[in-house]
Amino acid sequence: MKLPMIISLIVVVILIVFFSIIPVGIWISAVASGVKIGIVSLVGMKLRRVKPAYIVRPLIKATKAGLKVKTNELEAHYLAGGNVDNVVNALIAAERAGMNLSFEQASAIDLAGRNVFEAVTMSVTPKVIETPQISAVAKDGIELLVKARVTVRTNIDQLIGGAGEATVLARVGEGIVTTVGSAQTHSSVLENPDDISKVVLEKGLDSGTAYEIISIDIADIDIGRNIGANLQSLQAEANTKIAQAKAEERRAMAVALEQEMKAEVVKAEAEVPRAMSEALRSGNLGVFDYYKMQNIQADTKMKKDIGNGVTGYVDTKRNDT
Repeated sequence: MKLPMIISLIVVVILIVFFSIIPVGIWISAVASGVKIGIVSLVGMKLRRVKPAYIVRPLIKATKAGLKVKTNELEAHYLAGGNVDNVVNALIAAERAGMNLSFEQASAIDLAGRNVFEAVTMSVTPKVIETPQISAVAKDGIELLVKARVTVRTNIDQLIGGAGEATVLARVGEGIVTTVGSAQTHSSVLENPDDISKVVLEKGLDSGTAYEIISIDIADIDIGRNIGANLQSLQAEANTKIAQAKAEERRAMAVALEQEMKAEVVKAEAEVPRAMSEALRSGNLGVFDYYKMQNIQADTKMKKDIGNGVTGYVDTKRNDT
């Protein structure tokens, strides 16, 4: 009894190892789908750390779609880090749309980081990209806020190395700003918004990008600020500040000149006592003349003080009746 049990156990273990190493289920699916692939090839994939399901299932789809794809090509693309299923889907979509897309080109696009299936889909069904609100100013100084819808489709030949959506939007925005800026008045832009689309579209903005621009349509135009008036107001304010600064400079110079003149007067007044003492010493000025001059100065000072409202002076004149 023990020997048959041991043999049964060994058989079970062998079967488990066999089915774990050899993907029989995937092989049966491939054979049933008309895909010619041997069990040895599937075992080889296991040994090369390739998941057979990731190769066989896309191979089945390609075969059913009538595409001739080699197993080695799919396996090499998988080992390179590519998305085999996405590449096969792109090839099927391209074949249905009548596009000439080879496996080498599709795998290169996939390895470059682009979604090759989405690119093929966009090439068949164009995509609409909406720009953000773009500020542009006409020659009359009025700001216009423009939104545009850009219809693009994928350019398969320039998908590798071509610029993306951000570049297309930036170029369209630049074209709108240039076109509005060359308009004489903002009203002319509002009357003929399609002129913006025509001028921008003629500039060849899709050059060097991964897309082909089909059309540019103006979605919305709003009137913004009066930039010209604001600039003139700011310029006038700046001119006023400059004038005030120059006036303050002239006032400061006048005050400085006045202070200098006062200093000269004080200096001249300081020389008067010296001149008087010299005149007294030389006899050119008498003592009585000096006292008379002092009385005149005192009388003049008193009159000024009384005129300024200073009190405390006593009237020394007597009224004799």
